[in-house]
Amino acid sequence: MRRGLLTALLAAQVMVSMDGSIVTVALPHVRAGLHASDAVLQLVTGAYILALAVLVVTGARLGDLFGHRRVFLAGVAAFGTASLACGLAPGGAALVAARAAQGAAGALVLPQVLALIQLHFAGAARVRALGLYSTVLALGVAIGQIAGGVIVGWAGWRPVFLVNVPVAAAVVLAGPRVLPGAVPGGRRRLDLAGVALLSAGMAALVLPLVFGREQGWPAWTGVSLAAGCAGVALFVVHERRAAHPLLDLGVLRVPGVRAGLAACCCVMGAYTALLFCLALHLQTGLGYSPPMAGLAFLPYPLGFGAASLAWSRLPGRGLLPVAGPVVFAAAVVPVALAAGGGAYGPVAPLLVAAGAGHACGFAPLVERMSGAAGPGRASALSALVNTGTLLANVSAIAVLGGVYLAAPDPAGGLVRVAVLLTVLLAAGAACAWRAVRAEPPTDGGPPARPPTRDHPVAKR
Repeated sequence: MRRGLLTALLAAQVMVSMDGSIVTVALPHVRAGLHASDAVLQLVTGAYILALAVLVVTGARLGDLFGHRRVFLAGVAAFGTASLACGLAPGGAALVAARAAQGAAGALVLPQVLALIQLHFAGAARVRALGLYSTVLALGVAIGQIAGGVIVGWAGWRPVFLVNVPVAAAVVLAGPRVLPGAVPGGRRRLDLAGVALLSAGMAALVLPLVFGREQGWPAWTGVSLAAGCAGVALFVVHERRAAHPLLDLGVLRVPGVRAGLAACCCVMGAYTALLFCLALHLQTGLGYSPPMAGLAFLPYPLGFGAASLAWSRLPGRGLLPVAGPVVFAAAVVPVALAAGGGAYGPVAPLLVAAGAGHACGFAPLVERMSGAAGPGRASALSALVNTGTLLANVSAIAVLGGVYLAAPDPAGGLVRVAVLLTVLLAAGAACAWRAVRAEPPTDGGPPARPPTRDHPVAKR
């Protein structure tokens, strides 16, 4: 395994993935330190997610056009610079602007990670690399909450952002030595009309999901969601006719990819909603401090990490994507009942089981889709995985988090959420069943776009 390459990629993935949640536990301290309003606090979180979700597909395409290594390193450098600006921000407006810059830089980084793994690892090494990638992608939210609680309790809110600076610097300095170099590719052309359509559509979709719940779902949120759906539909129509499309939609015609993406989104949404609601309940219902609430969730990433590294050696691995959501669902309601009753003792082993189920329902599907799509569609698949999980995360918090917060009884609200999560995970298991039953393409699937700057021919 090319350890240096994988270490650099995963270090950047951890940094970007956890930054969406690491700030949440710091918001009360940001309010006190900058005298920030509620609107500013919403934007501190929302600006990052919005910029990341809107631009991640464009970031994937830029990697195709200019080389994945070049775009990855540029994104990491920009992310470190924006993190420094966040940590030194003199006021709320400066912090919000820096958070938006962080999100835009993260959109350059995230899609290159999966693309570079798919292009430069093969066989058992690729399975191990994808297992580690899945762990980091899926658990970034939990890692961020745990790390944020510890850092804020120890040193205040500014180091929550400044901790990214040395990580980014190390990756940028090591990158030229460990990342594979690019090779000359074809003509560079970016589908600017596609960028505009997708950016507008994604912004209209994500804005109400990020800000609607706090504002009581006013009328504009419904209008924005409808406009976002229309914008994405127009983008799809445009891409089918574009000579140089922004996103290779042919990857969705590869057998098992659509169902696999849907299953991954169901599992990721369930995980994010469980983390959000359980962390709230532990703090507001049971009186845990933010660091303790973050550490209380630690068994989940431990279960996920163990399963994501071991799934390739488990018997019946072909059915793991189906069994994973079932195991996850079986643990959710007991977790809610135990936590709702104020007993954390039984929760810890149940969280280990839930994390293991999540891993088995996510990592094998990512590996399966990567193999089916092939290196020629590495960027397109990476863009769809990252976009899908981002939308699943914000949708789950908006909808299921709203169910918990609207409940008159916190314990009862947690149980209601658990029941809905069981339904969501059942849907994920059904989608996973369709994905694993799909026949792999015998001819490489529909034709992919021309070779990119990082690989003149597909590597296997």
